[in-house]
Amino acid sequence: MNPEKGEGAGIGHYTYQLVRHLLSIDKKNTYILFFDRSVQKKRLAKFKQNNVFIRFFPFVQYSRLMPVGYSHFLVSAILDREKLDVFHSPVFSLPSSYKGNSVITVHDLGIYKFPELYLKENVGRLKRDIPRILKQARKIIAVSNSTARDLKKIFNLSNKKIRVIFNGLDKRFFKKETKTEVKKIKHKYGIKKNYFLFLGTLDPRKNIVQVISAYEQFRNKLTHSPEQSKNYQFFDCQLVLAGAKGTRFVKIQRKISLSKYKKDIILPGYIPADDLNALFAGADIFIFPSLHEGFGLPVIEAMAKGVPVITSNISSMPEIAKGVALLIDPYNVAKIAQSMYNLSVDRDLRRKLSIGGRKRAGKFCWRKCARQTLGVYKEAAAI
Repeated sequence: MNPEKGEGAGIGHYTYQLVRHLLSIDKKNTYILFFDRSVQKKRLAKFKQNNVFIRFFPFVQYSRLMPVGYSHFLVSAILDREKLDVFHSPVFSLPSSYKGNSVITVHDLGIYKFPELYLKENVGRLKRDIPRILKQARKIIAVSNSTARDLKKIFNLSNKKIRVIFNGLDKRFFKKETKTEVKKIKHKYGIKKNYFLFLGTLDPRKNIVQVISAYEQFRNKLTHSPEQSKNYQFFDCQLVLAGAKGTRFVKIQRKISLSKYKKDIILPGYIPADDLNALFAGADIFIFPSLHEGFGLPVIEAMAKGVPVITSNISSMPEIAKGVALLIDPYNVAKIAQSMYNLSVDRDLRRKLSIGGRKRAGKFCWRKCARQTLGVYKEAAAI
């Protein structure tokens, strides 16, 4: 793992938080952590304790130049040398020649459900490797019941092999920001008005084009609404699409360039962890109508900050939000726009979702995730 690159988002964030909390709760078992040599030594200091040993994968910078079979053999040999009781891969990857006990975490199976949204070369490679990896792993951690259902349906896996363990939520998201902190972040990213926030990679799976279309419909509707005078703060609100540019970003860019509200659509790019809290805290509504999510971490991050959430009624989002968000059909732009409108004109609804969201977000705990994961390690080692 590489905490320097991965603390902020996605699988890197999951790996970092899981390891950090495993080391906090378990002083008995020995942990061997594998890094590549690009990680700075000062970043490794946080992992040092008596039951932790740090190892480096050699030649990682040349891995792309190696034949795939040789790369698998090399990694397998390194793992075998350590005589591990269990090897945990937090991604869909296991060296094919490794025979030891292994656990993998499956975050989502979007590549099977929406292959058209992924790069063709990645689809072919992953569909070739994934069945082998699932068979090879002794235990599989799914980050939601939705992901577990997909595993069982697509690959006919037994319940005994799969364990559902929710991601956690860092306690920093429950901290209350000051008005000065929020004002500073808004100034930093060029946000000058009230705003609706999206956070995630800007790619087709996140449904960004439809978000923009719904925002346009919302603005049109609010302009002609008799209630606009009561809710003027939303009359010319901005749409902040925060996140790194993903595949096919050109379609999103073109949609924005053709929008009559393009001056109010903000693209701040990837948001560093230090800025995330204040950006959430300043938002009036968080909108996340993704087409598929294995878990949907931004949803609970927004809820922890008390931001009312609009999200999809498919895949993992309903079980994560669990009654404290407005659930919409992500394919129906009119429904997304109507949800924006409903929240903007209903202060009581915003307050209800804000209070309920904070309570729901408190259910997700990295320490609990670590305890449950440790249990899976013990089960895998005992097989």
